[in-house]
Amino acid sequence: MTNHTTSSTDSATHPAAHADADVEVLRYSAFTTDPAGGNPAGVVLDAEALDDTRMLAIAAEVGYSETAFVTAHDTAARRYRLRYFSPRAEVAFCGHATIATAVALASRTGTGELVFDTPAGEIRVSTTRQDGSLRATLTSVPAHSRPAGDALVDTVLRALDWSRADLDPQLPPHIAFAGNDHLVLAVRSRERLAALDYDFDALHDLMRERGWTTVHLVQRQAPDRLDFHARDPFPVGGVVEDPATGAAAAAFGGYLRTLGLVTEPVRAHLRQGEDMGRPSDLYVDIDPDDARIRVTGAAVPLAD
Repeated sequence: MTNHTTSSTDSATHPAAHADADVEVLRYSAFTTDPAGGNPAGVVLDAEALDDTRMLAIAAEVGYSETAFVTAHDTAARRYRLRYFSPRAEVAFCGHATIATAVALASRTGTGELVFDTPAGEIRVSTTRQDGSLRATLTSVPAHSRPAGDALVDTVLRALDWSRADLDPQLPPHIAFAGNDHLVLAVRSRERLAALDYDFDALHDLMRERGWTTVHLVQRQAPDRLDFHARDPFPVGGVVEDPATGAAAAAFGGYLRTLGLVTEPVRAHLRQGEDMGRPSDLYVDIDPDDARIRVTGAAVPLAD
């Protein structure tokens, strides 16, 4: 793996103290109840006066994989316009920053239902307090997936230094969508997933060309359970890997539904970030009769 960029672990360990003197940037870690785990996100609750250039600059200085900006709000209706920026570009939808923003708002205005208008569409979020922690459940836009072509998969496998024999034949490669596109690749063994070491530049260029947000790499823990280990390379965002990716989890829920693996309402569990030292838990609710996917996780504030 090339070392000319940072992973989101590096950013989480050394957050920027002052991204902008005039803007308050809150810092939360999503999909965890432990500040040492999960995926850190910046949250700016009052971004109405910020233009695109300034939001991108703030996101770059914060250095997390995404920072969310509330650019309009109707507090009485609990409706907000939300935009997301990685250190390199705007992203149409980001799950962990959505969870972080919802928890930040709930901590100030109380738990309940929220509506976010995002570039990907309307995202409804419910917030609750459970066992002393604030949790949020986002409902995605309608999710779907389609098979990925053989030549395309072979190109990705070269960047990952994987072979066809490494893949799980029960979970075929797909392009999955729930607000943005993710390539889903399932690997047979936990050991192969743990040893991820990819060509950053090659994967970056391919993802940029194809418009993918992450490559969602999964390993099924048992054939009779919907429990998975996951890793998400995110070179197009300027980081090696995301420790918790709610957008990819939602897309993956649509993938499982498309494959016909869901015949009644079920909850899948994704364990992500473990190999980065930032363990995260994402809970994905899938209904065979509803194309929308629900993703649940806790979030906790980080010290500046």
